[in-house]
This record gives sequence, structure tokens and C-alpha cells, in this order.
Amino acid sequence: MKFYSRKLIKPGDLNACNTLFGGQLLKWIDEEAGIYAMSKLDSRQVVTKYMSEIDFASSAKQGDIIEIGLETLALGSTSITFRCMVRNLVSKRPIITIEKIVFVNVDQNMRPIPHHKTLNNSLIHHL
Repeated sequence: MKFYSRKLIKPGDLNACNTLFGGQLLKWIDEEAGIYAMSKLDSRQVVTKYMSEIDFASSAKQGDIIEIGLETLALGSTSITFRCMVRNLVSKRPIITIEKIVFVNVDQNMRPIPHHKTLNNSLIHHL
């Protein structure tokens, strides 16, 4: 798994327990995975279709730096599927794991359309 972005946990990112708010983390994951899907499919027209069970393994607190990792699991004719892990940059302790995130390539009417990529394409092959 490659880790593509980092976030500094700031006061506005915290919940009532003074740990990272799960909704904020999911927003960051969705954004990072969406950008990754756009870059791999050469399309700005991708939407989140599915996220599997989310497993919060530990928390992060103000001042922690986290990193978001993604790896490609599968490529359908209109979709791309990733696995995601977020971990503490310093300790490498996992914070959250999402086994499956699916993005779909869509047209202007939000209907799925083929992306014409294969795992052998240079853009996908070197994940």
C-alpha cells in the first residue's frame, strides 16, 4: 500500500472526546480516493459508489499527523476498487481500515460509462 497524503489534526477536526472526528476522516478519505480514481481513470467524472464496513482501530489527537494509503484491488469496465488504510505517521499505528471503496466513471447524466482502462495500461499497471 502506498501512502499519498498527510493531514495534521487541528482543533476543528476534533469530536467531543478531543479525538479526531470520524466524519472528518471519512471526508478526507473520500476526497483522496476520488482524486486517486480520477488520476488512474483519466476522468474527472467519477463518483463514490460504495464503501464497505469501516473499522476504527485507534484514534488520533490534536497535533498528530496521519497518512492516507490506497491500493487498487480491482478494475471493472466502469469502476475501480480500492482498499484504504489511515495510520499515524510517527507510530505507524493503524487508525482506520476500509476494505473496499468503489468509484464509478459516469457521463454528464450520472450514468456509468466505460473508462477503457485495463490493469495492463501503464496508468493502472504501476499502482
